[in-house]
Amino acid sequence: MLIEHHDTGERISRAVVHNGTIYLAGQASADPAGDAEKQTEAVLKKVDELLARCGSSKDKVLFALIHVADLKHVEAMNRAWVAWASKLRPARTVVEAKLPKADFLVEITVTAAQ
Repeated sequence: MLIEHHDTGERISRAVVHNGTIYLAGQASADPAGDAEKQTEAVLKKVDELLARCGSSKDKVLFALIHVADLKHVEAMNRAWVAWASKLRPARTVVEAKLPKADFLVEITVTAAQ
């Protein structure tokens, strides 16, 4: 079976497509200067762009794993998420985690249908 890799770098591909399923690597804001709501909006814009390049959209998101640097950011993250997410809410998990850079407040990993 064909496996497609998108935006492949030295360590990872930002997206991998296999058998009609799209797996996005964790996405963080390219400009993490804002609060958790602004960072989430920026991340979801990146998710939209990656899904479109893979032949999908947010309406086909199956699952999202959301890492927040501190649980105090969940409310702000949720404001951006609710504004973005389709009416058919995907499955989702939110966890507190130490993120790769100190100024990252939110990182989102998505699995979607193609």
